[in-house]
Amino acid sequence: MGRRRGSPRILNQEPEAVTYAREQAGLTKTEVARACGVSLSLISEIEKGTRNATPAMIVKLAHVLNCPRVVLLRKRDR
Repeated sequence: MGRRRGSPRILNQEPEAVTYAREQAGLTKTEVARACGVSLSLISEIEKGTRNATPAMIVKLAHVLNCPRVVLLRKRDR
């Protein structure tokens, strides 16, 4: 049974936090994509929550957005 395209079950990132950090950094999605070496569509999908950011991508985002990685991570219930 394959997973449908769209929203993954569990996201590594908190989409709203990624958007907030980008806006606080004064960067556009295009600027973030360029700085991370990825497509604009990937950044858009990460912010919408329809694509999961890999751990490596979260590290890149945190560096580009000049924020701690933990700010971007999804909070998990134990």
